[in-house]
Amino acid sequence: MVVPVADLPARVRIHEVGARDGLQNEKSTVPTEVKAEFIRRLADAGLTTIEATSFVHPKWVPQLADAEELFPLVRDLPGVDLPVLVPNARGLDRALALDARRVAVFASATESFAKANLNRTVDESLAVFAPVVARAKDEGAHVRGYLSMCFGDPWEGEVPLAQVVRVCRALVDMGCDELSLGDTIGVATPGHVLELLSALNEQGVPTNVLGVHFHDTYGQALSNTYAALEHGVTTVDASAGGLGGCPFAKSATGNLATEDLVWMLQGLGIETGVDLGRLVATSEWMAEQLGRPSPSRTVRALSHKD
Repeated sequence: MVVPVADLPARVRIHEVGARDGLQNEKSTVPTEVKAEFIRRLADAGLTTIEATSFVHPKWVPQLADAEELFPLVRDLPGVDLPVLVPNARGLDRALALDARRVAVFASATESFAKANLNRTVDESLAVFAPVVARAKDEGAHVRGYLSMCFGDPWEGEVPLAQVVRVCRALVDMGCDELSLGDTIGVATPGHVLELLSALNEQGVPTNVLGVHFHDTYGQALSNTYAALEHGVTTVDASAGGLGGCPFAKSATGNLATEDLVWMLQGLGIETGVDLGRLVATSEWMAEQLGRPSPSRTVRALSHKD
């Protein structure tokens, strides 16, 4: 039953991360053609932004070592944006050589995670990203800035709002077109989400460049998403079937499942362009490839209907 709520967005763009953020967290490596078919099926379900892969060194993320082989298999999908992660200038070179038009850099709001994930301080990592973003913009590419540990850090605990705002402001100032605010270990609650979004607005970061990326560690991902929608956010990251987490933060469990997000948005009368039945079928298929059931509640519920 569709029951709209006043003052929520009419449409939400889902930034699907299952093929990159989801599969990079798998213990086993998924074959390239299976990854390509996963992306094709996600597109067929109506998703128009599908993060395809990451041009990181295979030593760090061996599950995505086939980026050069995978991207040409899917880059010509009509009407679909295929962002890729680029950690440095070399990664950008590899992505641009394959005509990638949307790239993302991955920063941290905390020093501990910057060291664990990037082997640099926060400011050192920003210094690395600045020329990468500048060159990507010169090449006409759209640039997304991911920011991890926006709501809590497994080593440092609570993360001050001002600390998060400072790094967000730096990413915007260097030219990022949009930011994704990451609740990497899933500790955010709705009031915290609203406080951060308001703090960013107060420092000149507009809501229309912000997306949210919630992990469901404590079952708060949908509640936090709803709070972001109330604030006017219209870009939400999610992972088909709830795949993924973060290989560099062991307390980080799965991403918000795209199906669970779509179920909520449909009930609110918010358009996504996604066919839920096709999406569920895609996640069921991917779960078969991985040899385990999907953690998505919506996938499980609809899969058991006669």
